[in-house]
Amino acid sequence: MSTAVLIDGAYFVKRFRHIEPHNAYDAQRAAELAFRCALSHLAQGPSKAENSRSGEPKKKHDLYRIFFYDCPPLEKKLHNPISKKSIDFAQSQEAVFRQSLHNLLKVKRKVALRLGHLASDTPWTIKPRVIEELLKGKRQFDQLTEADVVPNARQKGVDMRIGIDISSLAFKKQVDQIVLVAGDADFVPAAKLARREGIDFILDPMWQAIPAGLNEHIDGLRSTCPRPGLKKVTNSTEPPAQ
Repeated sequence: MSTAVLIDGAYFVKRFRHIEPHNAYDAQRAAELAFRCALSHLAQGPSKAENSRSGEPKKKHDLYRIFFYDCPPLEKKLHNPISKKSIDFAQSQEAVFRQSLHNLLKVKRKVALRLGHLASDTPWTIKPRVIEELLKGKRQFDQLTEADVVPNARQKGVDMRIGIDISSLAFKKQVDQIVLVAGDADFVPAAKLARREGIDFILDPMWQAIPAGLNEHIDGLRSTCPRPGLKKVTNSTEPPAQ
């Protein structure tokens, strides 16, 4: 069997920073984790303990390709609406991290980087936490600081690329299994199409809880990254079952 692993980059980075906050801007670590977790999906079968009892060998899937979907980082120069200071986002920690991550993924074997683009307009928005404080009366608008607002850089074309690739892989019978690293319901129409074509469709939400209704549109739920909250992660290559 051939397996294609599709990773929603924005979702992966968000979960990566939740799982390993101390490595939030370590592009090398993020690229290694994405690659290793994708490869972990190629092993299917009983755990080592179960295998020793049953004698059943672990099945190994062939890797077709790992697809990583993301957008280039925001690199504009914008003026903060509160302080009026000019900010060059090309020099920001986020931009450096994202560019490094993309460059590292490009040179990994069997990895295809699929880039969308950012919307041309980049309005500023108030951080969700600050909005909540404003609504509760804990803050006033005249108390906002430059740290309370961020540019709203919206990704365009990423979901479309994921959907097109799922459809292409299914219709051309290039794989028997698709693993999608994501966590929302945007993928459901493409997943339903792939399943109708006989593709085994696995969702990896990286230990994030998903709505119960999503289970009817997938063939399996499995996370292979380290589980959040575990102080010790074993060196075993056996991915955790879910």
